[in-house]
Amino acid sequence: VMFDTKGSLHAGRKDIEADSRLYRKWELCQATNPNRVATEAEALKGADVLIALSTPGPDTVKREWVRSMAPKSIVFCCANPVPEIWPYAAKEEGAFIVATGRGDFPNQVNNSVCFPGILKGALAVRARKITDGMAIRCAHSLADFAKKRGITPDNIVATMSETEVFAMEAADVAMQAIAEGVARVEATWQEVYDKAMADIAASRNLTKDMMAMGYIKEPPQELLQQMLEEAVAEVR
Repeated sequence: VMFDTKGSLHAGRKDIEADSRLYRKWELCQATNPNRVATEAEALKGADVLIALSTPGPDTVKREWVRSMAPKSIVFCCANPVPEIWPYAAKEEGAFIVATGRGDFPNQVNNSVCFPGILKGALAVRARKITDGMAIRCAHSLADFAKKRGITPDNIVATMSETEVFAMEAADVAMQAIAEGVARVEATWQEVYDKAMADIAASRNLTKDMMAMGYIKEPPQELLQQMLEEAVAEVR
């Protein structure tokens, strides 16, 4: 069951059917929710998974909704800067795996762990465009990396500090671009991977040296706190 700002998607949503710009959403209306479940509470009762990318919380997703889900439920609350429900609250209500869009909580599910690899892979083979297939291949690469190094309930996805993931994504995306015929130049998986790892190392070493020499300073903690408070205030 899927929801937009006006309610659940189903074949009775004439407002979506009437707007030709929303043809993709109308396809989803016809393919999902045959019973026309109307409310979030009803949809989540006994559900295994919730994926929310909606209005910042922390009360967008109610505690009782999570409590009503199936045992060992999975809850992705990816709104920024405040997730739809705080991770600790979702855990208290029975969620087994909880992810957010923020890096200061476990399991950051954010485009920041994908777009560097997609862009690097596209540039490596001078791709004419970035296709859906390339983006999906990056997602599979991210999942493969996590499975290879092992996952736990609080560590299901690579973090931005695990720089090898970006090189793997770049190589996989580049190979997908070649397979789809949108690459202008040929390269092997290993060539793209090695070049990406070398570029990442060079950039990190340069930044480290510039910080050590005082050219790049650590931002004051009070400034970071102020920026967070201002961002939260903007969405409330």
